[in-house]
Amino acid sequence: MRYLKPKVSIIGCGNVGIRYAYALMIKGIVRQIVIVDIDKKRLEGEVMDLSHGAPYLPPVNIIAGDYPVIENSDLVVITAGKKQKPTDTRLDLARDNVELYREIIPKIVKYASSAIFLVVTNPVDILAYAAYRFSNKPSHEVLGSGTVLDSARFRNLISTRCKVDARNVHAYILGEHGDSEFAVWSRAMIGGIHFKNYWLKCNNSFDYKDDDALQEIFAEVRNSAYKIIERKGETSYGIGLALVRITEAIINDENAILPVSCLVNDYCGINDVYLSLPSIVNKKGVESVLNIELDGNEQNLLKNSAIVLKRVIKKVGL
Repeated sequence: MRYLKPKVSIIGCGNVGIRYAYALMIKGIVRQIVIVDIDKKRLEGEVMDLSHGAPYLPPVNIIAGDYPVIENSDLVVITAGKKQKPTDTRLDLARDNVELYREIIPKIVKYASSAIFLVVTNPVDILAYAAYRFSNKPSHEVLGSGTVLDSARFRNLISTRCKVDARNVHAYILGEHGDSEFAVWSRAMIGGIHFKNYWLKCNNSFDYKDDDALQEIFAEVRNSAYKIIERKGETSYGIGLALVRITEAIINDENAILPVSCLVNDYCGINDVYLSLPSIVNKKGVESVLNIELDGNEQNLLKNSAIVLKRVIKKVGL
């Protein structure tokens, strides 16, 4: 088989995997996409459907394959896992998906040991840690999608309230990708101006110091996935685009700063757990983690995320 570069392999052709593949094709970042799934019939149909758009896109070769075909990948993106139900929290998914990772991570390592691993399966922080442990790869080569999507939702809401382009809003959701995540209001910026100062220009009906108002914005971010799942059964478009953004940073060696889930050691007294923090992402994976200055409350919230996740890690036997 002819190997084209850059090459990305996707493990799992559920809604997230296919939305990601579709967005990746349109963006024109890679020359070869391999998709692996246990449902071979559906996989073949999805790849046929995607391939028929080839005349309207930059050149890309899409393959329905099995694990041996992921050889020579630059990036392996893992979306396989149990589907989240409306009544599930992300942490409810942990046990079943950790057991799935015990099976699939050794197969990925066998054929694509030099690739960067990008974990998407929820709960992503637990599964990224599991992939790190099961693969025996350096931690910087195993990262999770983390709060990249959550932060995008946060930026979008702020931009809507303040009537500015979301690309000019710089703000993070950090910690767990899940119920214990938190908004970093102390570092939120719009066009180089701190959010609390820009807020005065926004013609809003409440004051920046109104904690209830800020919590309303954050709650909308945190509950977005649950609301979408309740209405349509799954979330896939937003995360598909977020994964393309992470892929760009890796494939193009961008040194982009993104809040991916990464191994945290010696930060705010936190060690040996995957959490989302602003990180420099390039072809090495996570080049470095930025020790962003958090206020006292935010530090406590980050520590709480670590406690929540470590508790689950212990329960699932990692």
